[in-house]
Amino acid sequence: MIRIKARAPTGRVAVLPTVWGAVAVGYKFGCPLAQQNGLGARIVTSAVFFAVGTGLIVHVRRSLLRELRLARRAANAAQDVVLRPLPPRLDGIDVAAAQLSADRGASVGGDLYEAIATEHGVRVVMGDVRGHGLAALGTVAALLGSFREAAHDEPELDRVLRRLDRALARHLRERARAEHPANGPADLGNPVAEEFVTVLLLEIDGDGGLRALNCGHPWPYALRGTGVEQLTGGEPLPPLGPFPLPTELEVLSCGRLHPGESLVLFTDGAEDARDAQGRFFSLPEALREAVRDHPVSPQAVLRTVFSGLLRHTVGRPTDDVAVLVLRNGRRGAGCNSPGARGDDVSGSATRTRTAPTHPRPTTYH
Repeated sequence: MIRIKARAPTGRVAVLPTVWGAVAVGYKFGCPLAQQNGLGARIVTSAVFFAVGTGLIVHVRRSLLRELRLARRAANAAQDVVLRPLPPRLDGIDVAAAQLSADRGASVGGDLYEAIATEHGVRVVMGDVRGHGLAALGTVAALLGSFREAAHDEPELDRVLRRLDRALARHLRERARAEHPANGPADLGNPVAEEFVTVLLLEIDGDGGLRALNCGHPWPYALRGTGVEQLTGGEPLPPLGPFPLPTELEVLSCGRLHPGESLVLFTDGAEDARDAQGRFFSLPEALREAVRDHPVSPQAVLRTVFSGLLRHTVGRPTDDVAVLVLRNGRRGAGCNSPGARGDDVSGSATRTRTAPTHPRPTTYH
């Protein structure tokens, strides 16, 4: 768990209000002018107290703003560690990502993403924790920490997913113990028993081949030329948390990501955002607007999507939103071969069966 400690007030913060208060009290009881009842004396007394009060308010305001800036700086540093900025390029794949938190003043919420270049290919995770804002940050940290290790250690994508599942189970058990009545009041608004996470795991090999595992997450959109199509991969698995993973996991083969083509991964906050009339935000329409000027960079796609989203919600989204854009910037022979071009990145995925592994324990303590 990440903890941010508040800085203790300095001696100057406590001394100056005391001095101003002593000046006011000393004037009231020690100055002969303050004892008079004439109009002029009352005006002078009121002016003295007004000046002292104004100075005190200004000083307190400046001190609070200074403390707020320090707290935000510490929070941003902690959030950058949890959801660190992605490099602009990974093994020939151009990358851009951004997140919009529903909690004002927070830059990280319940959405998570990461992309890592490994010896097994570029591996990507996109997830959405139940709830939003800073309350979900602990779950995000647990899952991202597990993915950053498993992406390098595990040769098969299904084993990466099992590592994430076990990490989430451990995190929920620890939370359940921490929120036991013996340890203080539990957070009734976010019970551990109802915690779940949707996860999309994606792997891009050296030839642009795509393999995926989806646990209740929206499928990404493929940008090909000026066209926008959603990657279809059949019925996803249930979200992580409430149910154990199947004994055998079927990794989906999703065609290829050809040079110049992009994938747009997102959380459901992008498509669930509504305007004042209750109309949903059209993510495909925003993506079509982004690819009108082809070719388009991942950064340009992000700018178009978030600009449209903020206009649609008048700058007040009700859920966290994360968008990750992956563009194949490679020029290798494998990606340009005639056989590779025969695979459609937006077509239906095929299933490849992996070797059975041990399911995770279903008992929570």
